[in-house]
Amino acid sequence: MDYSQTLNLPRTAFPMRANLPQREPEILKFWEEIDIYRLVQRKNAGRPKFILHDGPPYANGHIHLGTALNKILKDIIVKYHSMAGFDAPFVPGWDTHGLPIEQQAIKELGLNRHAVNALEFRRRCKEYALKFVDIQREEFKRLGVRGDWENPYLTLMPAFEAVQIGVFGEMARRGYIYKGLKPVYWCPTCETALAEAEVEYHDKKSPSIYVLFTVKDGRGVLPEGAHVVIWTTTPWTLIANLAVCLHPEFTYVLAGTGMGDLLVARELWPSFAQAVGLAEWAVKGEFTGRDLEGVLLSHPFFPRDSLLILGEHVTLEAGTGCVHTAPGHGHEDYQVGLRYNLPAFSPVDGKGRFTAEAGPFAGLRYDEANPRIIEELRRGNKLAKAGTITHQYPHCWRCKNPVIFRATEQWFASVDGFRQQALEAIRQVRWIPAWGEERIYNMVATREDWCISRQRTWGVPIPIFYCRGCAKPVITGETIAHLQELFARHGSDVWFEREAKDLLPPGFACPACGHGEFDKESDIMDVWFDSGSSHLGVLEQPQLWPELRWPADLYLEGSDQHRGWFHSSLLTSVAVRGVPPYRAVLTHGFVVDEQGRKMSKSLGNVVDPLEVCRRLGADILRLWVSSTDYRGDMAVSENILKQLAEAYRKIRNTCRFLLGNLYDFDPASDQVPYEKLPEIDRWALLRLHRVIERVLAAYRNYEFHVVYHTIHHFCTVDMSALYLDMIKDRLYTSPAASPERRAAQTVLYQVLHALVRLLAPVLAFTTEEIWRYTPKEKDAPVSVQLTEMPQVNEAYLDPDLEARWKRLLAVRGVVNRALEAARKADLIGNSLEAAVVLHARGELYDFLRQAFDLPTVFIVSAVELYEWAGQEPPPGSMIHEEMPELAVAVKRAPGEKCARCWMYHPEVGRDEAHPALCPRCSRVVRQMGL
Repeated sequence: MDYSQTLNLPRTAFPMRANLPQREPEILKFWEEIDIYRLVQRKNAGRPKFILHDGPPYANGHIHLGTALNKILKDIIVKYHSMAGFDAPFVPGWDTHGLPIEQQAIKELGLNRHAVNALEFRRRCKEYALKFVDIQREEFKRLGVRGDWENPYLTLMPAFEAVQIGVFGEMARRGYIYKGLKPVYWCPTCETALAEAEVEYHDKKSPSIYVLFTVKDGRGVLPEGAHVVIWTTTPWTLIANLAVCLHPEFTYVLAGTGMGDLLVARELWPSFAQAVGLAEWAVKGEFTGRDLEGVLLSHPFFPRDSLLILGEHVTLEAGTGCVHTAPGHGHEDYQVGLRYNLPAFSPVDGKGRFTAEAGPFAGLRYDEANPRIIEELRRGNKLAKAGTITHQYPHCWRCKNPVIFRATEQWFASVDGFRQQALEAIRQVRWIPAWGEERIYNMVATREDWCISRQRTWGVPIPIFYCRGCAKPVITGETIAHLQELFARHGSDVWFEREAKDLLPPGFACPACGHGEFDKESDIMDVWFDSGSSHLGVLEQPQLWPELRWPADLYLEGSDQHRGWFHSSLLTSVAVRGVPPYRAVLTHGFVVDEQGRKMSKSLGNVVDPLEVCRRLGADILRLWVSSTDYRGDMAVSENILKQLAEAYRKIRNTCRFLLGNLYDFDPASDQVPYEKLPEIDRWALLRLHRVIERVLAAYRNYEFHVVYHTIHHFCTVDMSALYLDMIKDRLYTSPAASPERRAAQTVLYQVLHALVRLLAPVLAFTTEEIWRYTPKEKDAPVSVQLTEMPQVNEAYLDPDLEARWKRLLAVRGVVNRALEAARKADLIGNSLEAAVVLHARGELYDFLRQAFDLPTVFIVSAVELYEWAGQEPPPGSMIHEEMPELAVAVKRAPGEKCARCWMYHPEVGRDEAHPALCPRCSRVVRQMGL
């Protein structure tokens, strides 16, 4: 007889092979058909809000691994909160203005922005941005990210732009907006000013020169004809030199050398002498920097003077302690120049070429002028040494070319006006990780005024007019309110379509002089002002997104946004509201390869998220996101993804085993009450609820790697290696409807229901698939996303039971080592061939005598327990150092192997009708009428 037909073997249509690349698009279609976002919102209506405000990615290309990581993290958080008692809407957004989109539009569409009409250029940029909004929308959806995809926010939306200029107008009303001539980061390639957040630092090879400034009037302190030595890596800025700066407290030494009398800071003389090749020098005098203030020097190649001034920014880290100062080409130079009434002289145009004010260097690009200047210094005997240096230098974040400091008239937001409020606001926010607080605090504490104007076309115009009568800038509550109405109806294109008079309220006159004719500002706003206004442009727009509210509960972006979006959002919010726009801010690291290297096409280590979806499935990518501690850089590679695919397989197979053993289980009628469960089943539920406890806490604390590792360990160890292995015999061989089998099924059902919900925020597709096969109550939701997170049942957290099983499993570990030794000695093969003999002494013996089903726990056919009274271990026994009070011996189990349960029993063969069965199996098949 084929006794396998009498077993309750697993049955399920849930496939072993995931086939995620094929199955995930089917699930996406299902979500679209049922409109999962609306169903979740309807279910959670009226609950407490949790608002994660989406930081907008640029709509200028396909998504990459960094943007995929970011959106998946957000999706995990939103899905958790929507299953944990919150109304957690998610309105995705896009940054659709600015230089990144201009550049791509120019490149891909072949545009010449100088030749194309402004409105036509803006139209083409808009089309380009909207094209990639559509592309990225589908790419994010492919990752399983749930959101209001049909109603996202775009920074080019008229309603958004109207709010943005309202923020600008309110900051102007409060006196925070001003126009000034001061040096800013300038990209000659892109021909625009840059914010600090738009600058990256990369290695650059630059000239390194020591230059002699000759004393013209030493004010009775320095001899005329002596030289003050400076060091610079930007020779081209010498054209704009107006001063040399010393530290007031440093000691400066005048020494005689073969190059003449040279003045250098005392501590830097040895390194300077070595750098320029001086073998010896004779000290002629020492002075503090303060002694030398006001000494007049001759410019090294122009017929003008250069003043010796004092500044605290001078250091002894490198150079000579005497700092070449060009107020038009450096922030510190500008600041110190203000104290001495030095002009911000900057004879460089927007393309980085010298103007006529640069004399013989006019027309040269700034970097082209370097060799010419060095040669001019050499001819005039003003060059002490020339070489090169490789150092970190600011580059434009978009074109990747070096930038310069250039003094131009720009619009600024005066951070000093609300700096203290901003610093206090930072302390009110929860920063995740905690180090983010000090990072942004220090940035805000030391940052300069925010340059908010850009010399570009594609963006929101700065809503300022200039009176033709008195030339004063005009921005009032009346002009802003009128423009807001126009922008809300027509979008910011109206600024470029109409003359100034048609953009102002009828009959408007200059508040200063009464004149009635105006010109309009040609600059647009920094794109960081766009996204930095989104907290008001999105969260307080009930006509568009009534489900949102201000402020946000969470902002989440990469750690570079401490100086980017987090920063600009904080400044605009504090400036107009006095409080931060967010309650918490989470930052994640950057994606790197297995060796910790930044991803780049040249290294061939780029991982395309869409390719991963096509090859492995989005859930593997989502599992990677959850498995990695985002607080540092996040490593990914083909090898890492393979490891995650294997971990995914183990989790999936655990769920498949649970499903396979629930095929005949009706949760409405078959569940066994907790108090009637065998102890091993109650232990399994205890472990499950410890997992629920830990995972829910991890979700609340945004520790997703803890979610992953906890569930993975539970599936592979607590379930597969322990509980499921120990109950297989009961599941398969007991009568189908027996209390003992239903007890095990009760546990499997509860484990499956908890796992599928705990995993839903991470494995969005797989849990949806599992949910289709899971036994459910009749009124169960159509999607797992419409369920609630499992809750901890405190009654299951029995500390005595936990302690008992911790000790029992330690004994099991010792027994397993003995079984493995017997297997290696060819005494046994399968563990069911074994009988385990335990000799225990003292309290351990009393413990093991309790009502444990030891053969089930050890998965052997028999266990013999004896009290060990002597000192020496019984013959043939082994003692493990972890448990010296226990001696374990393994022998062949007595009797024959049962053909049905495969356990060995002395009475196999006693039943004439079923001679191949043990007594237990014989009883079962007789009950089945066989």
